[in-house]
Amino acid sequence: MGVTIIAFVTAILLTPPLFKFLKKFGIKKQIRSAESAPIFARLHAKKEGTPTMGGILIWASVLGLAVIFALLNHFFDGFFAYLNFVNRAETYLPLAAMFIAAGLGFIDDLLGALRIGPNNGGMTTKHKFLMYCLVAAIGAWWFYAKLGCLDNVENACILCIPFFGNFDVGLWYIPIFMLVVVASAFSADLTDGLDGLLGGVSLFIFGGLMVVAFLIRRYNLAVMIGAVIGSLLAFLWNNINPAKFFMGDTGSMALGITMGVIAMQTDSALFLPIIALPLVLETLSVIIQTISKRFFHRKIFLSTPIHHHFEAVGMPEAQITMRFWIIGFIGVGLGVILFVFYLFGLI
Repeated sequence: MGVTIIAFVTAILLTPPLFKFLKKFGIKKQIRSAESAPIFARLHAKKEGTPTMGGILIWASVLGLAVIFALLNHFFDGFFAYLNFVNRAETYLPLAAMFIAAGLGFIDDLLGALRIGPNNGGMTTKHKFLMYCLVAAIGAWWFYAKLGCLDNVENACILCIPFFGNFDVGLWYIPIFMLVVVASAFSADLTDGLDGLLGGVSLFIFGGLMVVAFLIRRYNLAVMIGAVIGSLLAFLWNNINPAKFFMGDTGSMALGITMGVIAMQTDSALFLPIIALPLVLETLSVIIQTISKRFFHRKIFLSTPIHHHFEAVGMPEAQITMRFWIIGFIGVGLGVILFVFYLFGLI
């Protein structure tokens, strides 16, 4: 909780210079053309020109505090050991994944702001998929080769399947890891579409993952997640409707990939679809819409992801966001309860 408060204050203090930077260099949101997404363009035309890349606030605060606390602990030790959450076994991988994903998302946002690339600038879905796979592959290799799988360390490549037990998946751990991380990254990207939407539901998701990490005694990881939560709170301060700035891919990509990595670290990957229920609903709506259009040549929703459908039928943006937050809270509560049942061998 102490680190969460420190991260919140740090991110709040970073907000004015970040906002000034975004305004000075014209890092603004570019709305997709009416030809490619007519409903989306109509609903979000008024948001054209809003500063984006606000996600820098989240990962810069977390990574900055990680470096500062690690240095303070190295030179002064004592009290700062309680604040330092940099740990090879627990936080090296999620911190590295956050940094790499944030950098890739930053490039995508910059291309979008400069209108470089298709669809008014930015990377295509194919390019994003390849980047997600790259980050996921690095993480999977780290787990498999560095944390015990390759050396046949007991319980290193165990996957928990609720109601069925634990299974040693061996080499299959790599594709499973990649699937979880890529899916969480795509889902986060799809959910980032309304003021405060992804920031709010991510707050609940990371809160659930923090409880999970604490329950299995991954205390450094729990403190790192606390830093993420604090920075998310500061981001939401500026992102709730009407948003002062948007998260951008530099934020959504970092959050999505990090939550997937943490889920694998804490053996909660198959609980993540419940803990991250709003992200699953958003993704399912896109899948259903795509299948219906391709095979039946008609739409199920007016626009996808589904939050845009609710916008199109006239529901106020703030109302949609708050209801997704409520769904997120319920999903996290249910997911954490099921994880506790799993720890006590009840499922």
